[in-house]
Amino acid sequence: MKGWGVRVIALLAVVGSYWLVYQHGRSVERAEAATASAQRDSGDRLAEVLGERGERQEEHRRAAAHEEVRAHAQEQRTTADSAAAGADAAGQRLHDEAGKLAATVGCPGQDPAVAARSQAATRAAMVLSDLLARADARAGELAAAYDRARVAGLACEASYDALLIGEIRSGP
Repeated sequence: MKGWGVRVIALLAVVGSYWLVYQHGRSVERAEAATASAQRDSGDRLAEVLGERGERQEEHRRAAAHEEVRAHAQEQRTTADSAAAGADAAGQRLHDEAGKLAATVGCPGQDPAVAARSQAATRAAMVLSDLLARADARAGELAAAYDRARVAGLACEASYDALLIGEIRSGP
């Protein structure tokens, strides 16, 4: 009987030692898994931070490009407006000259036939002067509208190109 007790105790000691070795192996495995998980999480956070930084830089680049396009478009609008003002002044001088010419076309005379022709010529010159003034005014309006549309279109195209360049750099 004594032999059996020692054998049972020895068997329990062997089983207990195997159990302790197994538990130690599990704890080492858990520690290694936790380390690997922490490294992976750290890498994920680093990638996320770098991605956010890159996105912020791209956002700043786009904002700067958009502001540059806006400023350039404003300069073009100012130039177009000053050119339109110069054209309006030249058109006004032309209208004044046409009005003066229309006023001087008629020549008073004693002959009723000459006077009638003079009045008809004056009326024709006045109609032509008025037609010239309206055509010039309409041409000025169309030129101003064209200038505004051209500046807006160029600004839109430049803004799109600035965004497209960023898309090409960052890839799909």
